[in-house]
This record gives sequence, C-alpha cells and structure tokens, in this order.
Amino acid sequence: MAVPFRKVSNTRGRKRRTHYKISENSTTKCPKCGAEIRPHRVCLACGTYKGKEIIKSEEDK
Repeated sequence: MAVPFRKVSNTRGRKRRTHYKISENSTTKCPKCGAEIRPHRVCLACGTYKGKEIIKSEEDK
C-alpha cells in the first residue's frame, strides 16, 4: 500500500482547496407576479409554475 514519504504542508493543502467555495443561491423573477423565486420552483406568492396554477390562491376558495 502506498504511503506518502512526507506530510503535506498546510500551505500546499490550502492551495489545493482554494476553489472549494460556497456560492450564493441564484434567483429569478416570477413572470406572473414579479416576486423573487429560486429557479424551477413554484412561486409561493402567486402559486404558479411555468404559467400554470399549481397552488390555489386564497381568492379562489
């Protein structure tokens, strides 16, 4: 089994991990009501997804 000859220094390990960054969640605007929503999800403000009503609003009940 292969064993490292020397310990990897902290600097070298951190250089390798510089690209592991967390990114901010992207948002889009709902085409019907203009609310900020995450992509490919139902708009909680108006209840639509791809132009179709998925969640019935309080006014329709």
